[in-house]
Amino acid sequence: MADQISVAVIGAGMAGRSHAAAYRNAGTLWGSELPPIRLAAIVDSNAELGEDAARRYGYERYYSSVEELAADDSIDAVSVVVGNDLHLPFSTLMLESGKHVLCEKPLAGNLADARRMAELEKNTDLITATGYTYRRVAAVGAIRNRIANGDLGDLSVIDGRYWCDYSCDPDGPLTWRYLGEPGSGALADIGTHLIDMLEHVTNGRIVSVSGGSLVTAIPTRPIPLGMVVGHGRAEVSDERGAVTNEDTASFVARFDNGLSATISCSRTAFGMPNGMSFAIHGTRGMAAFDWHRPAEYTLGGAAGDFPSGPRQVLVGPTDPYFGGGYPMQAPANGSGNAESFAYQARAFLDQIVGLDEVPTCATWADGLHTLEVVDAVVRSDATGGGVVDVPAA
Repeated sequence: MADQISVAVIGAGMAGRSHAAAYRNAGTLWGSELPPIRLAAIVDSNAELGEDAARRYGYERYYSSVEELAADDSIDAVSVVVGNDLHLPFSTLMLESGKHVLCEKPLAGNLADARRMAELEKNTDLITATGYTYRRVAAVGAIRNRIANGDLGDLSVIDGRYWCDYSCDPDGPLTWRYLGEPGSGALADIGTHLIDMLEHVTNGRIVSVSGGSLVTAIPTRPIPLGMVVGHGRAEVSDERGAVTNEDTASFVARFDNGLSATISCSRTAFGMPNGMSFAIHGTRGMAAFDWHRPAEYTLGGAAGDFPSGPRQVLVGPTDPYFGGGYPMQAPANGSGNAESFAYQARAFLDQIVGLDEVPTCATWADGLHTLEVVDAVVRSDATGGGVVDVPAA
């Protein structure tokens, strides 16, 4: 085993900073077998942003280009956390320079790029992973275990939604998030998280979709006059440009076991800052989760080891990820976004050194499958809601 693991993050925006902070904490989680983590570099074309992230999170240096990072042979692993269209070229360059790659979701800016990345994964011995952090939420893991143990009986129906309001302002700047092809808007940005999580928690696979509907509520936005970070505001011009992808998407998903789910996502749902939630019902019980209350979940059933009727369950040390991962090992102490990123970073690094203490990360093949589902929704919408099969892996 190596004496240390050197890590870098490409992208110093809000998600990039989440990865940077996660590596800083990954070595404190679970067992002590992981070698020391060297926080090597932050990469961003914006010097002010990149230098600040490197200083803030304790990284040794700032690079202004991915070429500089590729040439640094001391670095073992990289998170790629940039605009979706850059995932393929940056990830390819990192693999070619011998670095393990954790790429943020969605895997790529379009389906063709995602398929190329899945082929790259098949032909490398390096670790490649897709960033689906909601898999690492303790409450989600607890529900997954309940389902696997049969506590809910035979699953019968799922309702999932990811509603946000970060795009409600019609005068918000026209950034890259609004300029992709259909399916690259809310469906790719937040819907991919929901698709992956529902498959993960049920241990199922979406095989077809129907009733696909894509809606753009705000058709134009002002052109920004400078750089925009994340969902932030910026100075804009008087000129407006067309939004080319969806603000809201909805569809019905059919799983490989015959189960169906109603799924919707939106970036223009006022009053929902980050409203990812789901409810799963079976023949003997139900379970529900709401990210606005991440340290708990709802559980109900007519029989078994829990009382009849829905009840609130607070997560704690007996639940996945929380046990051994959360600093204060006592129930009802909360859990959130930063912890999920840290758990993911630890899983990625564990894979690199051959440890198996926590479940492995989603693969690039998993990321491709999610975008195949997205593409099926787009095609369903184009046919007025018709049934579209999702290609098998």
